[in-house]
Amino acid sequence: MTQDEMKKAAGWAALDYVTKGSIVGVGTGSTVNHFIDALATRKEEIKGAVSSSVASTQRLEAIGIPVFDANEVSALDIYVDGADEINPDFDMIKGGGAALTREKIVAAIAKKFICIVDNTKEVDVLGAFPLPVEVIPMARSFIGRELVKLGGDPVYREGVITDNGNIILDVHNLKITDAKDLESKINALPGVVTVGLFAQRGADVLLVGSPDGVKTVTK
Repeated sequence: MTQDEMKKAAGWAALDYVTKGSIVGVGTGSTVNHFIDALATRKEEIKGAVSSSVASTQRLEAIGIPVFDANEVSALDIYVDGADEINPDFDMIKGGGAALTREKIVAAIAKKFICIVDNTKEVDVLGAFPLPVEVIPMARSFIGRELVKLGGDPVYREGVITDNGNIILDVHNLKITDAKDLESKINALPGVVTVGLFAQRGADVLLVGSPDGVKTVTK
């Protein structure tokens, strides 16, 4: 089974958590694209979706699923999204696609976070994948210096502007043993919009695509 086939298996498995008449929180990325394809088969049963990125919004609208603004929704039953890394505590690194801020907002609205990944995303310790930080452009150099003090090696993601008009610093060479603490420290820096650590609001259910099928793990 290829990596994409494992992603597809996880994406389609998330369809079991979609309830009739609901508005579904939808994330961003290649695994989520498979979930959107699956959601198309039940689009008549749901009211619509709240999307975490322009790309996902376009994909949802193209298959006829109404997309609501997050401000129009007080709560979501579920939010389905992938991760770049996830550890045994369900802490995640997200933001490889530069949609981390909107993903964090939609996750905060949702009652349950369904994380869909292939088995290459499971790690014991976060940090092999560079940690994305969305930063207001004028703060780029300052935040870079502060991230060095925290033990990282920040690299400006050239040519990338987020859906919010900001830039991304990818922090390399971290070994994240206390994700919640690091999330708080980075988010407290003036000029940081948010960091791609999803620890204070981590996943609730993990669906892992593997050559043996989809593994379901809950807290």
